[in-house]
Amino acid sequence: MEADELTPVMQDYLKVIWSAVEWGDPPITTTGLADRFGTSRANVSDVMRRLQAHGLVDYEPYRPVALTALGERLALAMVRRHRLIECFLADVLGYTWDEVHDDAERLEHAASERFLGRIDVLLGHPDADPHGDPIPTAEGHWQPPAGVVPLADAEPGAHLVARVSDADPAALARLEALGLRPGAPVTVRDGAPRYTNAVGVPLELGEAEERGVRVRPARD
Repeated sequence: MEADELTPVMQDYLKVIWSAVEWGDPPITTTGLADRFGTSRANVSDVMRRLQAHGLVDYEPYRPVALTALGERLALAMVRRHRLIECFLADVLGYTWDEVHDDAERLEHAASERFLGRIDVLLGHPDADPHGDPIPTAEGHWQPPAGVVPLADAEPGAHLVARVSDADPAALARLEALGLRPGAPVTVRDGAPRYTNAVGVPLELGEAEERGVRVRPARD
């Protein structure tokens, strides 16, 4: 089975189930999926049963959802599509990083493997999307970056931004203004100000921003 054999709704669910645990967070529940898609738990349960019938998830009511090996392979295929298209929109069409997500969500369901392959070659085989999220390979390999933690959990010292959550476009625009893009330096301190940028300017961040920005220690 390939991802194109599934409905767009089923493709979206696989991608969200996988993305929920991508950075070490707990598996998503039926309630979490209902909140994510703005639907009822009954509708989510119906989709889960259809995915289970295809051998794509292990599902029991009131328990977190887990992907099977096949489900994970197809989820990674959809994640690859989405992130390559985000790169194309940003690098070729001039989208800002807070604009790419919604159009990539629409385009990923219609993209052929030939089209994705051409994008991959055109862009020089990018390994991360505009938000720093790693792009799975065409063979379905994905390696989580080592040593990456939420900014809120980072030890005092010099760090580099590794990834910024794209869940909130308004937050992305604000973080852009603060210079917190993948690769940007940020210093964590014991006292106030807790965070400063490359030139020592204090960074005032909300709790969601502290969790949404992930960093890794800077290397000399």
